[in-house]
Amino acid sequence: TNCISITDGQIIIKTDLFNSGIRPAVNVGISVSRVGGAAQIKAMKKVAGTLRLDLAQYREMQAFAQFGSDLDAATQAQLARGERLVEILKQDQYQPMNVFEQVLSILAVNMGHTDDLDVSQIRTFEKALHQHLKANHKDVLDQLREKKALDDEITGKLDVIFGDFAAEFLAGVTSVSSGSGSHSNGAGKLEGNKGAHSGAAA
Repeated sequence: TNCISITDGQIIIKTDLFNSGIRPAVNVGISVSRVGGAAQIKAMKKVAGTLRLDLAQYREMQAFAQFGSDLDAATQAQLARGERLVEILKQDQYQPMNVFEQVLSILAVNMGHTDDLDVSQIRTFEKALHQHLKANHKDVLDQLREKKALDDEITGKLDVIFGDFAAEFLAGVTSVSSGSGSHSNGAGKLEGNKGAHSGAAA
């Protein structure tokens, strides 16, 4: 038995995931990490607690859905949520995200605030959401950084903030800015080479 696998776990890479744009192309269903959870802050543990299972189930359901056209509403909703979860885990090359931004992105999806968005809008929504939080809700971000945990107070505040922002985003009254200017949320997502948030699915 490989000693590295025993102590640190093992990562399984799948070619089909790589070819579909999921990079690093980690098969979360059969990959194992014995370190990740111990290195995470409480907030990340909370939002990512079921992430590995959710992604594995999504992959299985996605494969099953290819063979059947009649899917019940619950299955369609789970597939739609999985699509948005995969999309929110992507990030542009050379643009690292701190752990709190990762927590907020995953939480917004888990709470269902991206369910009404097209998958093509997810990346733009994420960028605009983080800019909105930094500009208008610094107090909540400071609370999260200080506690490093999602207690009921912070979670409740974020739920309201996410809901209000998602409604504005869908109404087309928000925009996302970059170094080259501002982009309307109707202009599609900002393109870039894609990776995955590193701390979430460990």
